[in-house]
Amino acid sequence: MPKIRKVVSTVWYNKENYHALRNVFPEADFVYVNFYDKAKLAQEAKDADVAILLGDVDDCLLGQNTLKWVACDHAGLNGSARDEVFAKDFIVTGAAGRSAPVLAEHAVYFMLQHCYHTKELLAAQAAGHWGVDGSNTWKGLYGRKAGIIGMGNNGRMLAERLQAFGMEIYAFDKFPLRGMDYIRHRFAGKDGDTIDTILTECDFIILTLALTDETYHMFDAEAFRKMKKDAFLVNIARGGIVDTNALLEALRSGEIGGAGLDVLEEEPLPQDHPLWTMPQVYITPHTTPQVPDRAKRSIEIIRENKRRFEAGEPMLNVLKESDRFGSSDQKSGFSKLTNSGLSKEQIEKLPLDKYLGERGWSDPSEWNYVD
Repeated sequence: MPKIRKVVSTVWYNKENYHALRNVFPEADFVYVNFYDKAKLAQEAKDADVAILLGDVDDCLLGQNTLKWVACDHAGLNGSARDEVFAKDFIVTGAAGRSAPVLAEHAVYFMLQHCYHTKELLAAQAAGHWGVDGSNTWKGLYGRKAGIIGMGNNGRMLAERLQAFGMEIYAFDKFPLRGMDYIRHRFAGKDGDTIDTILTECDFIILTLALTDETYHMFDAEAFRKMKKDAFLVNIARGGIVDTNALLEALRSGEIGGAGLDVLEEEPLPQDHPLWTMPQVYITPHTTPQVPDRAKRSIEIIRENKRRFEAGEPMLNVLKESDRFGSSDQKSGFSKLTNSGLSKEQIEKLPLDKYLGERGWSDPSEWNYVD
């Protein structure tokens, strides 16, 4: 049974959550390193068994060290799915599933915005106008067809909610879907199925799949041509799954009815980008309201993975060869901050609590003890 003797961590937790994380590894040395102190992180990793990271697997961890497991505290691992990471002899895991309930809500938020023509209603309210032209033709979610592409944690949570709305659900995943018998239209890539039926029949298409070489630009000009003229696309997955130029042209030409986008290929989206002002497009800046206990959910995933690691059992949310992503230089949402190229002195002057949340501690000794 492998023994964990030393853990190094860069995650940005408050005192309560850090104390809980530290106590997942009661018998190990536990070292905190600021995420931007690459030299110290590389040094502490030399004799560490586990690294728990704010962002993706950092280049400074690809040298000589004793790491056996690297836990990235976010869901999408495409930023770590690089040749040089796969070449290392350590396990990489993520935090997929910790925010699935609110990500499902986020998708519904976009869908309802489209159904209720929120921009038009707010403009009418601001102008004191009672009624909006054409509102007698608007349709809700009930009885309409929703295609979910990607049936992992987020896709399954979303399906449960759309079922409650009375929608007819179509589901696609790489692997055959187990359970959820109320979904009659189910397709699996491993069975030779494609997303074509979803493209041609669904009123709403929601992306909840991982970004890989296989899914990069899955939604291109050809995919948009197959969609219904009034179909609404929702992307709460990763920006690279959608070809932005093809999406822009499909919206301009009326090939599709609109889009709700939380993620885009270029983040932040430039201020002068035409997507901002398109009336049928709703954009959120890669931000979803948190579940009340997101850090605690991450810690529970780490706790279970620690048990599995020591027991030699398959771990949760493991980075796999099929996750390999080399089609572009995109990384996770934390990448620009964790790999900004700014010096330690420059980063220390930034309002990090504003970007990452308030920690409420300055010295690790405030939480770094075993109960």
